[in-house]
Amino acid sequence: MPSDNPTPNPWPSEIRLNPAQDVLTVAFDDGSRFDLAAEYLRVESPSAEVRNHGGPKTIVLGKKHVTIANVEPVGNYAVRLSFSDGHDTGLYSWAYLHQLGAEKDRIWGDYLAAAAKKGA
Repeated sequence: MPSDNPTPNPWPSEIRLNPAQDVLTVAFDDGSRFDLAAEYLRVESPSAEVRNHGGPKTIVLGKKHVTIANVEPVGNYAVRLSFSDGHDTGLYSWAYLHQLGAEKDRIWGDYLAAAAKKGA
């Protein structure tokens, strides 16, 4: 249960990859906890490949069966996720992971709508 005084910049208290490597669970010190699917994290990667160097976001398709091969800490502000398809260039900051969890329904819905427009 979230605390009455949420932290402005939630800090992770737990990061755990499930045995199937298809869900990353991230808990934060504000009491929030998110189960983030590998496919979701892959298609929402903060990498230049997906973010298109500040241009329109690239809609990445065909990642339904991707898994997370490795979770590597980067300093004290992020993790680098390596995926089974070889993608490993996105740095997922704590703030971005929290946003992906907190806004998952909207972000995933936007992705699905964009993917449908591309015929997926």
